[in-house]
Amino acid sequence: MRRTLTATSFVLAAALLTGCGGGGEKPADASKGGTPTAQESAKPEKAGGDAVEEGASHEVTIKVEGTGRSTVMYTLDDSDFTQVDLPWTKTATIAPRGAEREVGRLVILTPGTMTAADGRLVSAGCSITVDGKTVVENEGGETAKPCSYKLK
Repeated sequence: MRRTLTATSFVLAAALLTGCGGGGEKPADASKGGTPTAQESAKPEKAGGDAVEEGASHEVTIKVEGTGRSTVMYTLDDSDFTQVDLPWTKTATIAPRGAEREVGRLVILTPGTMTAADGRLVSAGCSITVDGKTVVENEGGETAKPCSYKLK
């Protein structure tokens, strides 16, 4: 009886390993297009082989006002969540592509808290500027909402 149970256990283990992809494994980056240079040069294309058209380029600046240190989460030309020294600014040139030209490309800036002069924690102020014109401004963290803008 013990031999039957052991043999059954081995058969079951072999079946599970085979069924769960026990074969050759691919590196995590294998499906991502290889090197960063290959990723940068690869642009999405429409059906039929035509390149996706880009809209007009815009210079977008996101800014967090205040003093001290704060965490910042943003989506601009890239996305990040990081701790920064205030005041903090980041600028990027963005050109909406494909469907973004119609529906817009979302730029988001979510500042964290900072310590006010009286010792209280308050939201840091934020703003978004497009081509030199301020389109969103939350001075001194008047509201706890993030600054967001749809760039078309």
